[in-house]
Amino acid sequence: MSKLVKQTQEELKSRITAAIDCAIANGDLPEAEIPAFIIEKPADKKNGDFSTNAAMAGARAFRKAPRQIAEAIVSNLDLSGTLFERAEIAGPGFINLFLSQEYYSRIVEDVIACGDDYGRSDYGEGKKVIVEFVSANPTGPMHVGNARGAALGDGISSLLEWTGWHTEREFYINDAGNQIEKFATSLEVRYLQKCGQNVALPEDAYHGMDIVAHAEAFYAENGDKFADADSKTRRDALVAFALPKNIAGLERDLKSYRVEYDNWFSESSLHKSGAVMEIVKKLTDKGYTYEQEGAVWFKAEQFGADKDFVLVRANGIPTYIVPDIAYHCDKLVTRNFDKAINVLGADHHGYVPRLKAALKALDVDTDKLDVVLMQMVKLLRDGEPIKVSKRSGKAIGLVTLLEEIPLDAARFFFNMREADSHFEFDLDLAVEKSSQNPVYYVQYAHARICSILRTLQEEGLYQEGTPLNELPAPETSQEIELIRHLAAFPSEISAAAKIYDPSRITKYALELANLYHKFYDACSVKNAETPEIREFRTDLCRAAGQVLRNAMAILKIDCPEKM
Repeated sequence: MSKLVKQTQEELKSRITAAIDCAIANGDLPEAEIPAFIIEKPADKKNGDFSTNAAMAGARAFRKAPRQIAEAIVSNLDLSGTLFERAEIAGPGFINLFLSQEYYSRIVEDVIACGDDYGRSDYGEGKKVIVEFVSANPTGPMHVGNARGAALGDGISSLLEWTGWHTEREFYINDAGNQIEKFATSLEVRYLQKCGQNVALPEDAYHGMDIVAHAEAFYAENGDKFADADSKTRRDALVAFALPKNIAGLERDLKSYRVEYDNWFSESSLHKSGAVMEIVKKLTDKGYTYEQEGAVWFKAEQFGADKDFVLVRANGIPTYIVPDIAYHCDKLVTRNFDKAINVLGADHHGYVPRLKAALKALDVDTDKLDVVLMQMVKLLRDGEPIKVSKRSGKAIGLVTLLEEIPLDAARFFFNMREADSHFEFDLDLAVEKSSQNPVYYVQYAHARICSILRTLQEEGLYQEGTPLNELPAPETSQEIELIRHLAAFPSEISAAAKIYDPSRITKYALELANLYHKFYDACSVKNAETPEIREFRTDLCRAAGQVLRNAMAILKIDCPEKM
């Protein structure tokens, strides 16, 4: 990450602590243990580059008004030898710190020195985290909701990697349960129709053309060999034929979307190993189940859920949540991940507390499980919503979407809003080559930087890889605002990772592009007032380009050098 940003914050905390010690020693503050305090970046830049609540935090310990404590701290604060030029007291006792001009030129040097690693940190300390996302039913192609989930989950994974977590991406294959039964029914009917039998497809079956294609391919390979077989044999053969093809298709389509998983975990493996029914046994042995009308119920209310729920139906078949419980035990206990993150649709809102209740009953630390709930996506064309239906096969899937819009636009657009926000995806805007298109606007800023550097290099005014000279301090507000934004990148990544929100990075990139365009309009690089200023602005262009690339690398979006 940026050593300078981290060192500056650490130095400031040390100086404030020393100022409090000094104030105690000379009698400005009474003898007391120094309380914990925070240093943060104010939302309003008028309130300085950093701010601390040290005075408010010490009100009880020092038995003084925060404003008086702040005055004592500031009067004893020695900023000599630091990159801070002054401290001011604001409001009831906030202490605002302002950086010197030298800091800004040092940030440019720091970005260039760190290069592709600028923004990385060791916050995660190498702890193991598993991020499960998409996990679409392998009964058909992925829909637009899966496309948003893939961009979101992959973005979260990248943020965690950038902040020092050992991160694994996992796809949970739902290859058991009701959806597979429905898949089998759909395939069976289409196959029998191909064999010339007059069989109607149930209304709640899958009506997509992918089912027809599977049935035709199966018929081409087997003819009517299974037409007179018993239904179970026929259904098993059809599923065994079609399901692996669908799973391979999911993996292929996700790779084309720049999403690659470390693990593909099969739900059916939990059934085969006995792990599913073992969950029921463990809960029963602990006294947390009861029977009612032939079904086995879990005492979920006892563990914070809104109501008890069925684990095993009267027919002996476990409900869908039981393998999910077994799966999460596998992640958090068997594989011993320090953290598990699930990206799920907003319709899982009631499911999460039920899952956590069962895990709690099994003595699994539920603080290790975080769930990101994702709202629906609405596709717009010509300003009007596109009506889609997965069951009818008329949905716009991931592959269809990527045939219509650039891959970079898809990944950027899907991460433009927080996961819990409804999102309207404007298909027309996504292909527009103008500043109105957010991803185009960001990529154009990078291309503009590359164009400037090429021109300078062609005219002998810049040579890539040249060692940095000591840079002058920036002189214009556009330079300072741009550098201040570059300095904020490491903390922005950390903040985004902590709340699992890649949209903070798209917003950061958009603002960086905006600030760069303002700098470009106000500050000539090639025709700068002096060679020293030209050199500084050249390096500022290099630094801005580097941070844009790093931000887009988190989102797995290209930064073209020409457009």
